[in-house]
Amino acid sequence: MASGPLNGIRILEFGQIIAGPLGCQLLADLGAEVVKVEPPEGEPWRLNVQFMPHESKVFQELNRGKRSLAIDLSQPEGREAVHRLVRTMDVVVINYRPDVAERLGIDYETLSAIRPDLVYVDSTAFGRKGAMADRPGYDIVVQAVSGLMATTGKVDERGLPIVTPPALADTTTGYAIAAGVCAALFHRAMTGQGQRVETSLLINALTIQAGGSWSFSSVPAADARERARLAALHERARAEGMSYADLLAARSAAIRPVGNIYYRCFLTSDGVIAVGALSASLRAKVRAVLGVEHNRDEPGYDPWDPGQQEADRKLIALVEEKIRARSTEYWERTFEAGGVPVSPVNFVQELIDHPQLLANDYVVKLNHELSGPQWLAAPPWKMSVTPPQPQGASPPLGRDTDAVLASAGYSAGQIEALRRAGVVR
Repeated sequence: MASGPLNGIRILEFGQIIAGPLGCQLLADLGAEVVKVEPPEGEPWRLNVQFMPHESKVFQELNRGKRSLAIDLSQPEGREAVHRLVRTMDVVVINYRPDVAERLGIDYETLSAIRPDLVYVDSTAFGRKGAMADRPGYDIVVQAVSGLMATTGKVDERGLPIVTPPALADTTTGYAIAAGVCAALFHRAMTGQGQRVETSLLINALTIQAGGSWSFSSVPAADARERARLAALHERARAEGMSYADLLAARSAAIRPVGNIYYRCFLTSDGVIAVGALSASLRAKVRAVLGVEHNRDEPGYDPWDPGQQEADRKLIALVEEKIRARSTEYWERTFEAGGVPVSPVNFVQELIDHPQLLANDYVVKLNHELSGPQWLAAPPWKMSVTPPQPQGASPPLGRDTDAVLASAGYSAGQIEALRRAGVVR
């Protein structure tokens, strides 16, 4: 029995790949009943690097706690079944290409006419308007359009941009989908009104680029000099035919001050540590631990002054050499004792048994009815009255087709007729 705050809410998911499935998995963790609609052959992520028929790791980790309805929406009988189902649903979530919904008869206008108080979440790649509205788009393409790919500043040995995993635009859109559903359900509870909620990979890729020199936002009073430097740099790059890798390096130098010993990673004698100090008090603690002096927080500090930059480079070389002389364990213990936020750089595949994760119940063990035991990240909330919890592993393809159609009023004979006609799996 679901225990989360959305217990009793029914959601029909037309989701594939990452954003829609992740958003609906979060909603399932919160207690909603999520019926995932798939074509009879399964959605693409189910078929991606299958380790057994119709099962992939990437599908299983994004679709736990759902029910699977395998149905062919290209056939009129399939669309009719979905329309009957919508009468019993509170929410529809779709992240298909924009033109697909209308073609399959699952667009907002059609479904809200059937269920007027329906909450309908429409997640696209680039938004519903503009020249790019009907384009298909994946995380890599949206990272390119949004500048996110350039923000990471990484290139391969050929000088080509590297897409940094995880799929940042997709995963943040998943959270936006879940938040949009909850907000719209609250509005419906207050007013009785349903509505369409729109989000996109593009807006979420822009939203997460905030908080530093890589920010999307423009505040002329604060960043006019920086933007002028970048504009001049791009003019020079075009004139000189500068390579992409060289342009990235030049941009980084133009917007990131040299003297950073406070918020970065360092090589140790046997690994890597990360240090994070974003306040003057924490930076003072970094200097105290390292036994160095630096005028970073004194009046008049100018990171763009050539003399200051030379002093900062010498400081960085000194600190890097000092940290490289001792072990990761030593520096973690030393920085922690000095009150500095610090951690070794871990590999995610090695964290299942990490004491901090276990202490907070951040790892859940589930049992998939086909592939057996699995360990996943727990729901990202703890709630004292309505605690979220996974409602089981991901569903095998079409496992719940009969039960879901029966809930819409189909008899066993009608369901079998649909199966013989190839409408359902």
